[in-house]
Amino acid sequence: MARARSGSRNRVLEIQKKLRLGAGHVVPDGLLDIAARAARHVPAARPARHNVDLIENIPYVDGSGRAHHLDIYRPIKHPPPWPVVLYIHGGGFRMLSKDSHWIMALAYARQGYMVCNISYRLAPRHPFPAAVEDSCAALEWVARNAESYGGDLGRLVFAGESAGANLITSLTVASCYRRPEPYATRAFDTGLVPRAVVPACGIFQVTDPERFPRRRRMPLWVSSALLEVSRAYLRGYRQPERGELDLADPLLVFERGDTWDRPLPPFFIPVGTRDPLLNDTRRLHRALQRLGAPVEAEYYEGEIHAFHAMIWRRAARRCWRDVFGFLDRHVRAPGAAEPADAIGSPGAGVAGAAV
Repeated sequence: MARARSGSRNRVLEIQKKLRLGAGHVVPDGLLDIAARAARHVPAARPARHNVDLIENIPYVDGSGRAHHLDIYRPIKHPPPWPVVLYIHGGGFRMLSKDSHWIMALAYARQGYMVCNISYRLAPRHPFPAAVEDSCAALEWVARNAESYGGDLGRLVFAGESAGANLITSLTVASCYRRPEPYATRAFDTGLVPRAVVPACGIFQVTDPERFPRRRRMPLWVSSALLEVSRAYLRGYRQPERGELDLADPLLVFERGDTWDRPLPPFFIPVGTRDPLLNDTRRLHRALQRLGAPVEAEYYEGEIHAFHAMIWRRAARRCWRDVFGFLDRHVRAPGAAEPADAIGSPGAGVAGAAV
């Protein structure tokens, strides 16, 4: 019995070591990625079982590594051309990849969308603006290549969760405002503006992470995690020039009321009311309303961060129905199946459960 207790204690210590408690990590680095990759091998998760064709590891930046790869999911049950979703994953700008977020891509593909699900360079090794620069490069690739895969660029959607919600919102800024950053200029020059944007449970301002615990009490480990996200992503920007961090803080662009060069597309912004990032969604909702942009926000009572990834839960299924209802109104893609039934494996829901 003593040996069993000792073994249990050692396992706890090992878990604590991996968590690096007190260092601001919400989960062990790579744990969610490993779990999501494992869930991908569940038979029900195979794209072919859902009439989806998967083309993997396409480079969207020539001569680069795996961080610059994307996967294409095509709904072969539906005739092309298909509306296109550019999906950008979350993970606090520091972890996860397209491979961890296959469940999101598959859910959209089951509903009749061709999905370009991308990876990007991660902080702290690659701090801002690497991730948003990669997002802009992916948009350039989509502009050049999506039609050859059967996509309809006239029905383009930007979607992502958490840090990915930040990136697709910044990408929308780059699409609608002519900006000085060379990578943003190239994105603007594609001429592409999404027909709809779905930034779920996002952190829309990376600077001033202390604003969250100032507004409402939260556990120390949560506020520490948010501080670490900001420090890792904005490494090297202690005294930025005015406007230099606009594409890390797209919320502030909208709150300033800057005049766009192209009209902003409709936004659907889902979030749980127990999400520590909740107030960023409220602020984004108000800012877009003041600008006169079409925007809908949906607040899911009692739900936590990235709850919609837990597809076996009722609230997650309702969220996905709401997302596709919104997209049907603005993009008019035909529905194919109940989105919450896309995978049928509880283990699949770990994909988006990090900031």
